[in-house]
Amino acid sequence: FQAPVIDFLGLSEKVLVFPYETDFSFVALIPQKEMALRAFTLCMRVATELPEERQIILFAYRTADYDELNVWREKDGRVSFYLSGDGVFFRLPPLSTFRTSLCLTWESRSGLAAFWADGRRSTYQVYKPGHSVRPKGTVLLGQDPDKHLGGLEATQSFVGEMTDVNMWDFVLSRSMIQAWHYGHKVPKGNIFDWASLEYELSGNVLVVDDD
Repeated sequence: FQAPVIDFLGLSEKVLVFPYETDFSFVALIPQKEMALRAFTLCMRVATELPEERQIILFAYRTADYDELNVWREKDGRVSFYLSGDGVFFRLPPLSTFRTSLCLTWESRSGLAAFWADGRRSTYQVYKPGHSVRPKGTVLLGQDPDKHLGGLEATQSFVGEMTDVNMWDFVLSRSMIQAWHYGHKVPKGNIFDWASLEYELSGNVLVVDDD
């Protein structure tokens, strides 16, 4: 079953609602520049009613052979990310029905990685220094493709609301991440900018006003 894919532009003041568990509903994001990354900041606001012991994919970027960058909430409630291989895990305040603003920063030179929850930084962990994220892949919200655009599993799908997904190819400063958290103006994401985002909807995903 393949729903018709429609290409859209811009989600300013909109929220994506994934109403129930599926193995076919997702949003594909088209990056504004090649995702050959040696550093990044990825931010989003998420809310979910899914129970803590349920794995949830929050962001998936896959090239033909690798999960280049996947962000998860794990079955033990930790939040993690994976750069084509073993992941790194962080204990954050639990995701809930109330919106959490979540950012992830990583840079290759030092390997320093951290999550930011509602403007507060986790402890740094050193993860994959020297690694590069490869370009020419597919970015999905809502599903984890186990192969290039395929192998979707309902039990990993995202259910809930997601908005304000932005990505930069550098590490934002603490003051910028906190400004973003509070809704102040920050430099536009040069990979993904929610207000001018090019995206494709598949399956059952609603785009609603962020009231």
